[in-house]
Amino acid sequence: MDDLHARGLLSSSSIIIESTSGNLGVSLAFICREMGYRFLAVIDPKTTEENRHKIQKLGGELQLVDEPDETGGYLLSRLHRVHELCHQSSQYVWTDQYTSPANPLAHFLTTGPEIYRQMQGRVELIFVAVSTGGTLAGIGRYLRKESPETTIVAVDAHGSVIFGGAPRARKLTGIGSSQRSNFIKSELYDGHLAVSDFDAFSLCLQLDTAAGIRVGGSSGAVLFACAEYLAQHPNIHNVVCLCPDDGKNYESTIFDVKWRRENGFALETRSPIVEKIVACEEFGIPSVG
Repeated sequence: MDDLHARGLLSSSSIIIESTSGNLGVSLAFICREMGYRFLAVIDPKTTEENRHKIQKLGGELQLVDEPDETGGYLLSRLHRVHELCHQSSQYVWTDQYTSPANPLAHFLTTGPEIYRQMQGRVELIFVAVSTGGTLAGIGRYLRKESPETTIVAVDAHGSVIFGGAPRARKLTGIGSSQRSNFIKSELYDGHLAVSDFDAFSLCLQLDTAAGIRVGGSSGAVLFACAEYLAQHPNIHNVVCLCPDDGKNYESTIFDVKWRRENGFALETRSPIVEKIVACEEFGIPSVG
């Protein structure tokens, strides 16, 4: 929002608009309410009931796009609707998390320094989920400057095209994309791992059972990728997993037995990789945040 103000794009009649799977929409709804702007979130069927309710409770409006795009997802359909509305009226001002330099800049100025400070400058390895790529780009740029020896691993979803994979439908939200990132450059990360819906959801459930900690799907994917990596590199100790949300937004999906059954996730089998992550002290992973 500060970026939009600085560029002179806002007026008293502006309606802020963004394509979102949910979490960013909640943040924008809060900010718009505080600043006195209307907010419209263009969402899809994968947006959880919890996030829909939060957006509306904060005064935001919802517009649902329920036609899948050619990749089997909804991102391109959501973006098409955003472009339509902006073309129809100049009142709509798009924050555009997909191309705005303000996205990675925010993480370069805040998230990267916070991680580095809380880890007391000792970050051997970090795992970051990717979608727009802004988080990875901002943190990567910061750590390349302050801690060039840090290994940076991008975590993607199976079915995402960010790193050139074949597109397919997926249930994970907040991770993966139906289009390539405008922010991710090869020099900002050292490798990437893709995680399936099943493995991410399995870790979420088993971490809850074993440790009483509930995390969202993208966080589950990050933790699974970390455990898989550390199983092959057991001598690394100063590790960061960036987990941007807890499980409260997923009570109606990941943590709901009926939803899991309806979507084909039995999740009775415990993975050896998951067994390791729920005993994370084995790896010496500190809690940051």
